[in-house]
Amino acid sequence: MKWNYKFMFVFFLGLMSVWGQDHQDALILKILLSKHYENEKVIVKNRLQFLSFYCSKAPNNEETYEVINKNPAVKPFAEELKKQINTQLVEDWSNEFHEIFDNQNQYLKSKVNNCLSLDEFHKVSKRYNDNNQRLMIVSKPMYFGKKYCLVKVVFYRNIEHNYGCFYLLEEKNHQWTIIDALNEWST
Repeated sequence: MKWNYKFMFVFFLGLMSVWGQDHQDALILKILLSKHYENEKVIVKNRLQFLSFYCSKAPNNEETYEVINKNPAVKPFAEELKKQINTQLVEDWSNEFHEIFDNQNQYLKSKVNNCLSLDEFHKVSKRYNDNNQRLMIVSKPMYFGKKYCLVKVVFYRNIEHNYGCFYLLEEKNHQWTIIDALNEWST
């Protein structure tokens, strides 16, 4: 009988940590969407959307090592961050989209509209034959030090003028805030 209680406790503890991680990812995503869609127009009456959101969570790759080595703020947490690098990640943002946009944040949703795959983005870009289309790609957030998060955001275009950076976020009083942009680059 005691074994069943222990099993149930461990099961619910695991379930709570998974839900908590998704909830934190949704909070991080909302901050990033609010920041980057702030100056975008609301999508109505087939208005062309200039900034689209990529549906999949981009995997964290070896570029994270460079961020760790160059920045003294994250260097003490190198081992914790390196364990989260997973180039084989296959996840999407659908759960977080539902949490952010179901029954709330409708003004932001009218700007973000829907997420696109890379193929869908290329089709939209070719249809309008315009080079002002951007695709916002957000990596899976990496949490460390109990109150910090590192997340990579990249803006992709069919032509040059791509841009990317890692955002360092901090949680204070259950609110995430961007405290720095690390390793910014553009082409």
